[in-house]
Amino acid sequence: MQLRYSFRLYPNGPQRAALARAFGCARVVYNDALRAREDARSAGSPFPRSGDLSKMLITEAKKTPEREWLSNAPVGVLQQSLRDLDAAYKNFFDGLKGKRPRMGAPRFKSKRDNRQAVRYTRSDRWKITPGRDLHLPKVGAVRVKWSRTLPSDPSSVTVIKDAAGRYFCSFVVETGPETLPETTGQVGIDLGLSHFAVLSDGTKVDSPRFLRRAERKLKKAQQALSRKAKGSNNRAKARVKVARAHARTADARREFHHQLSTKIIRENQAVAVEDLAVKGLARTRMAKSVHDAGWSAFTTMLEYKAARYGRTFIRIGRFEPTSQVCSQCGVKDGPKPLRIRVWECGACGAVLDRDINAAVNVAKAAGLAVSACGARVRPGLVPAQRDETGTHRDGQPTVVGILSL
Repeated sequence: MQLRYSFRLYPNGPQRAALARAFGCARVVYNDALRAREDARSAGSPFPRSGDLSKMLITEAKKTPEREWLSNAPVGVLQQSLRDLDAAYKNFFDGLKGKRPRMGAPRFKSKRDNRQAVRYTRSDRWKITPGRDLHLPKVGAVRVKWSRTLPSDPSSVTVIKDAAGRYFCSFVVETGPETLPETTGQVGIDLGLSHFAVLSDGTKVDSPRFLRRAERKLKKAQQALSRKAKGSNNRAKARVKVARAHARTADARREFHHQLSTKIIRENQAVAVEDLAVKGLARTRMAKSVHDAGWSAFTTMLEYKAARYGRTFIRIGRFEPTSQVCSQCGVKDGPKPLRIRVWECGACGAVLDRDINAAVNVAKAAGLAVSACGARVRPGLVPAQRDETGTHRDGQPTVVGILSL
């Protein structure tokens, strides 16, 4: 399978200027190609092919005074921009045909976009130096903070600049399966807001609420940004401070997701989650808390880690009534408002924790063999049968208070 490995880059001043030129050249070629294809579409002509665009927008354009500065970027970076545009059009048309989720048509890029990126291929002759620096053509050797070793030799590297002004290098590499030792654990997970995750074994993971905790600092930084004059250098600095504050929150959330998902995958052979309608929940009054939780990112991590380490990952349907069914007897007790966290089954009398009961039902709906004892808060009072009431004496069937016939 293919995995992406990202590392932090620390370019110096001249290297940042060289990368800015590469970002600009790649962006201009992309926009020129998009304009050529949109003009052809408006005129009812067939789309120009990538080979013709490469010759017209790169080879011939470098010979003109208006585009001679395209020589500041390696030719492989410019050609990769055309391939990225081809991929954007393919994804757009596949979405219209129902082959993948729908996405918007390719749009023009701006130098003010939050994210700038270029991709270097092997034809550009980039390399990792013996001193563990990343050597990029027309940029030089850039210092990299390596957090782990690449499992295989990558064929390309993408250099990214985010809204906070940080630089990253991203490698896509082929990795083989890494099977973990088998375990007997099987768990269902109920995702929520008061608790981020509740497992069918009774474990509850508190919601960190990273955005809520950082709201005060974010508000202060945003207010400082709003007071700066538009177009001024102080406004640009304030914008970077806001972006860095949001980046710290996103990084903390991502680290929490990685640690929890790795722990669950290592301890369980099979994991089941519910397919939540996140887009629908994001349109309610709980939208900020829903986005702060990041359920989709967490379940995606569970899915690819399960595939990588030989575990079983199951999604159950979002219409499964996991919060309405008693995990003890299987009787559907009907919907309940969110304020009810503990409820009593009207059929068997079991007093159930709402979240743990839902997690157990998630596991059962996925066909996992889990115990339902974790869902019970305390044993319910089950009415005795008439012939079992009272006090029996000397083994006689006579019951106190009831005449024998």
